[in-house]
Amino acid sequence: MEQTQHILQTPQWGALKSEFGWAAETLPGSLLALFRRLPLGFSVGYIPKAPPDADWAAWLPELDDLCRRRRAVFLRIEPDAWEGEPLSFDFAAHGFRPAAAIQPRRTIVVDLRGTEDDLLARMKQKTRYNIRLAEKKGVVVRPSDDVGLFTRMIEVTGERDGFGVHSAAYYLRAYQLFQPGGMSELLVAETEGRPLAALMVFALGRRAWYLYGASTDEQRHLMPTYLLQWEAMRWARARGCESYDLYGVPDVDEETLEREFPSRSDGLWGVYRFKRGFGGEVKRSVGAWDRVYNPVLYLAAWLLGRGAN
Repeated sequence: MEQTQHILQTPQWGALKSEFGWAAETLPGSLLALFRRLPLGFSVGYIPKAPPDADWAAWLPELDDLCRRRRAVFLRIEPDAWEGEPLSFDFAAHGFRPAAAIQPRRTIVVDLRGTEDDLLARMKQKTRYNIRLAEKKGVVVRPSDDVGLFTRMIEVTGERDGFGVHSAAYYLRAYQLFQPGGMSELLVAETEGRPLAALMVFALGRRAWYLYGASTDEQRHLMPTYLLQWEAMRWARARGCESYDLYGVPDVDEETLEREFPSRSDGLWGVYRFKRGFGGEVKRSVGAWDRVYNPVLYLAAWLLGRGAN
């Protein structure tokens, strides 16, 4: 499956982040770099999901100049590549340091190729059953422009499951930037007009991503989230996508995932139980590298982060 550009490298993503605390810069090769201000005029730089064949050797002088002008303590680069795939650049040999990834390192990617029956056959039996149960019980999934509904729903989800959420303005701006061009859709699962769950799915080229999802505490026995994911996959297939990234599971090896998920629900373990059923492949990114411009402040940040753990 040929790799295509990541959604986090689009001008739309740069526009979104620039309205919520980041400054966006476009580098050679249309590469998106983000900078966040720190006290005393310093900043940190971040290049999310950079193309694996990026010409870093040619671009580094300009990149270094930009980072110094912005008084960046460091620049973190996350290549858009999986472990085991070749990179065109040896970051360690050019003075970069291994760093913690900002995006989830381990995820599940569903292959959307083949017929719908092929996709269903690759799922766990219980997941197929839950999709059909939702349909049988009258759950329907439709596109919606009610971002306020989604925001209210995700706030409930975040409080229930213990994860942070963005502001209402953030989700609204994401919808405004991506949906009109067919790069995103807000889908809502409901029964008798009553919303039960919702998600925002993103697509670019042959790839799709499930980035934001929410559900209420009502009628969860109707399994609306299963039908919702299935319809998001069908939406992505209709746009020519060949893969669907469920975006984030616990960062441990697959053997540990399978051994421990029945007894764990903390953190991302609860979503692994759900996501594994859709028949995807567990993948892990190559990680991240830091280019350090201010070693003293970089060390201080590392020590503070270590103490926080």
